[in-house]
Amino acid sequence: VQLQASGGGLVQAGGSLTLSCEVSGRSLSGYTVAWFRQGLGEEREFVASSFRGTNQFYADPVKGRFTISRENTKNTVYLRMNSLKPEDTAVYYCAGSAHVILSTHRSQRSYNLWGQGTLVTVSS
Repeated sequence: VQLQASGGGLVQAGGSLTLSCEVSGRSLSGYTVAWFRQGLGEEREFVASSFRGTNQFYADPVKGRFTISRENTKNTVYLRMNSLKPEDTAVYYCAGSAHVILSTHRSQRSYNLWGQGTLVTVSS
């Protein structure tokens, strides 16, 4: 199983981007995919998760601006990012696991597979 993240780029504050995470080697059914991000000099942090395809969760800083969704026919999970702010600048990673439990789905340690990261830069 592999995860391939794409869609990053440079955008002005207030703009939008959509990141994609393509999962190969297995079906998305019942599979949890999350997005994390890591700013320069910062620790990696949880952004959003699509928990087993049934529930979506968001970190407080992105709630109301970001939307995680999945398209099972394309085996792809998306992160739509609206109203972007300079503080959203980071490398964004998608991560996946078939064994995530609800109480720990925001933890990096819950995920055994990671995409390579895609850089999002928001200019002010």
